[in-house]
Amino acid sequence: MTTAPVRLTAWVHGHVQGVGFRWDTRVRALELGLTGYAKNYPDGRVLVIAEGPGSACKALLEWLESPDAPGSVSTVVADVGAARGGYEGFARK
Repeated sequence: MTTAPVRLTAWVHGHVQGVGFRWDTRVRALELGLTGYAKNYPDGRVLVIAEGPGSACKALLEWLESPDAPGSVSTVVADVGAARGGYEGFARK
């Protein structure tokens, strides 16, 4: 990945709700200069949408997959595509 803007879409599976996962994801994304959001889903997954430099999105994905992420991540299903824009900051939904 490069510094060109991209969009990371990551579905995070495991015990990732009620453990500060969205908050810590927001903090990490903002540190990396990314915009987007992290949202809980009723089935227990968290959807992370992040836009910014490809290298920063790669760093966020690596963090999501690491033991440093809160809770217990079992799987991350991710896709990287063209940035679409429209986000300001990084929100928890």
